Amino acid sequence: MSEGPGETAAGAPAGVRASASILHVDMDSFFVSVELLDRPELRGLPVAAAHDTVRSVVSSASYEARRFGVRSAMPVARAKQLCPQLVLVPPTFEKYRRASREVMAIFEEFTPLVEPLSIDEAFLDVAGSVRLFGEPAEIARRLRERVRDRTGLPASVGLAGTKFVAKLASQRAKPDGVLEIPPARTLEFLHPLPIEAMWGVGRATAGALQARAIRTVADLAREPLPSLERIVGPANARRLHELANGRDARRIETSRVEKSIGHEETFATDVRDARVLQRELLRLATRTGERLRAVDAEARTVSIKVRWENFDTVTRSRTLPEATNSSQRIYRTTVELFDGLGAAGRPVRLIGVRAEQLLAAGSDAAALWSDDDDWRAVDQAVDEVRGRFGAAGVRPASLLEERDEVVDPRSLQPPV
Repeated sequence: MSEGPGETAAGAPAGVRASASILHVDMDSFFVSVELLDRPELRGLPVAAAHDTVRSVVSSASYEARRFGVRSAMPVARAKQLCPQLVLVPPTFEKYRRASREVMAIFEEFTPLVEPLSIDEAFLDVAGSVRLFGEPAEIARRLRERVRDRTGLPASVGLAGTKFVAKLASQRAKPDGVLEIPPARTLEFLHPLPIEAMWGVGRATAGALQARAIRTVADLAREPLPSLERIVGPANARRLHELANGRDARRIETSRVEKSIGHEETFATDVRDARVLQRELLRLATRTGERLRAVDAEARTVSIKVRWENFDTVTRSRTLPEATNSSQRIYRTTVELFDGLGAAGRPVRLIGVRAEQLLAAGSDAAALWSDDDDWRAVDQAVDEVRGRFGAAGVRPASLLEERDEVVDPRSLQPPV
């Protein structure tokens, strides 16, 4: 969120605020921290929130566990190898959701401009709060104290003149700290960082940049834009070049619109059977379509995610001629994407379906005369039945297992 020309800090990149009034608050080891409220005897020990099964992954790890190399999304088997004394606590997601609501409510006591990013982090714009609570650094201090006093949970806060730098600062404030980056020192903070610190620079992009001797954010900032476009493409080049030069004009968005909707499934045992995988794609596509229709949205792009038995993960996507929320169209697209991988018979550990580039339903002019019209009528009827009788009311016949009983919706009573 940029200020007017006269409010830019001296020495700061153009458009950066005069004060570090954007906060990024990130709860520390959130799931584990919530669990330790009920298990204080585990404080100081290496703890992870995860189910103790062969197929499970770590949801969250304490800092004591991280010293052994244990990280979120790591397979539990690998975490145990790195840290044999690791204590596993089964995750309780409803407990985390309750704690998140309490924390977010505290944020809103300091400013109405709160943008939740996930269950355990948010951006805050406190420029309008300084008369009530003091300078941004004082607000950060008071906010952390209030969260700790009321919930018992630790938080780290980054303060800066842009969202990007505030988020980087909060990561470097961990655990349980505060780091303020004065706007005039934005580039001093950014430029020594490795390019992997940049949003959107994963392993493949980092490798491509490093092959051209671009290893730090300063290297990225100095690279001519046409050269950068040849390496990472026009859209990524412009975004990375702006961020590397400290420019980030994004505002705090208090009403967030979902950018994608999807579901994924990790199998108890690796799956090779194409029929089982197609059945799972149908189930996931059906759930995705239902969620799209529930929020009156349509997707321009459908993607799949596949994780093989060796944990290699691939994604494939397709942008459709017209936006859709038809479960059947989503399903057919996912099957074509999966078949296009050419990996028939290869064991699959995880499979997922996601709808992306969401639009308000009916806003895509290309979809006015759509091949999905017949399926829309079916989806509407299914949604009405499910709304009256619940999830068991109706589902695709191919998802009925032998143990499932086919239920006639007319025999059911609406919930009281």
